[in-house]
This record gives sequence, C-alpha cells and structure tokens, in this order.
Amino acid sequence: MPQYPQYQLKAYRPRMSAYWYLDQWHYLRYALRESSSFFVAWFCVVTLVQIAALSAGPTHYAHFQALMKYPAMIVINVVALGFFLLHAFTWFNLVPRVVVRQVLGKPTPNILSSAPNFMVWFGASVIVALFILGVF
Repeated sequence: MPQYPQYQLKAYRPRMSAYWYLDQWHYLRYALRESSSFFVAWFCVVTLVQIAALSAGPTHYAHFQALMKYPAMIVINVVALGFFLLHAFTWFNLVPRVVVRQVLGKPTPNILSSAPNFMVWFGASVIVALFILGVF
C-alpha cells in the first residue's frame, strides 16, 4: 500500500488588494460603470418624490424645492448627473456588442449601431431644454 503525505497541497491564490480596481484603467472604468446604477436609482427616487410632492399640493412642492436648493443636495445631484451620463454613454456604447450588425453580409461599423441611440438622446435633451427655457 503506497504511503501518502499527511497534508493536502493548497492551490496558489495570489493576494489581491481590496482596491484591485484602481490598478488599471479598465478595472476602474468597470467599477465606475457598475456603481453608476446607484445614482440612476437616486434620480428615480428623487423624481418619484418630486411627483408625489407635486401631486400633494403647492406647499409640499415648495418644501421639495427648498430641499433641492441646499448646497449638499446640489453637489449630490451634480455628482449623480455625472454618473448618470457615464451610465447612459456606456450603455449606448454596448449596443454594437449585442446587436447583430450586418448589411449585405458584411459587418457594419460600431458607430452605425450606437449613433441612433445618441441621436434620440440628443433630440430628447433638446426638447426638454426648450420646455425648460419656455420656448414651447
């Protein structure tokens, strides 16, 4: 009967820092893109609270507007807007990776798949800006 060692060999596991995503840019970009979903949720909650305050009456909406004028809320919303734009931009850039893009049997450039999304986004932004500015 063969003799076996009394211990088990352990698999090699390299030590990984808790800040592994700071080592390379594509790791950091991945972490930022994934964490941007929290800020998208923040905007959804703020929008729902705004709609609830608007439906509750003018005094509730005035309180909501006063809350939004605090400097801390302005900073949070500006940071959230930056992450929201990052989220939308990276989402639209993922479209060419998941859509079958062939015309006459040849693959089309990535820009032809993502450009319609950016054009609709730009058009909707212009329309909203015109409403805010009071043109319509």
